[in-house]
Amino acid sequence: MPPTRIAGVIPARLGSTRLPRKVLREIAGRPMVEWVWRAAADSGLMDPVVVATDSEEVAIVCRERNIPAVMTSPHCASGSDRVREVARRIDADIYVNIQGDEPMLTAEFFRPLLALFDRPEVDVATLAVPCPPHEIANPNAVKVVAAIDGRALYFSRATIPFDRDAIGFTGYRKHLGIYAYRKAALERFAALPPSPLEKLERLEQLRLLENGIGIYVAEAPGDTIGVDTEEDLSRAEEILRASPLESR
Repeated sequence: MPPTRIAGVIPARLGSTRLPRKVLREIAGRPMVEWVWRAAADSGLMDPVVVATDSEEVAIVCRERNIPAVMTSPHCASGSDRVREVARRIDADIYVNIQGDEPMLTAEFFRPLLALFDRPEVDVATLAVPCPPHEIANPNAVKVVAAIDGRALYFSRATIPFDRDAIGFTGYRKHLGIYAYRKAALERFAALPPSPLEKLERLEQLRLLENGIGIYVAEAPGDTIGVDTEEDLSRAEEILRASPLESR
């Protein structure tokens, strides 16, 4: 059989509402999107790794840094729709949807994610970590529960599972918003209308579960900081300036 081709796609929309222009905000001397691209490219597992954007300004910044950029429609409703648009131009067997606001990612995050595809039943993969205690009740930290075989049972902004008898449960898992899809699963997902639970929780991965498409969860090597606020940006800046990662 020919080798599996894996493409990495970083959706990078400039018009963020909570933190305007965040993908181009500078962290430790580099725009945020460059940190994300370098982590993905350094893994050596994806070829190509491209930034998908609807902004010519983002594309120019990327090209100045030798980062491949693909222009996509401004009408894409989600990052996954942007990945699907790229998939129509770049042929691959698996597509990795890499959030453009995750500057704490490193190359090590991609191996456990993609290793799940050694199992033929896996069509969609994602990552999780033990949920830090201070984020267990935070609705912005999405929790996931999974079956013994790693298949996700549910994702929620609520604290799941519910510790009914207050036994001191500590096994909460925080979902990291990185996905990988086989091509057919990506096409099916993007063709489906938003589902009731997806609209209720504002979590697009629930569209897959509601339509019987399994998502399998691997353990990430560590937590990340998804940058949505000025405070998040400051935390990421502090960590990256103090980290050997700054030299990558």
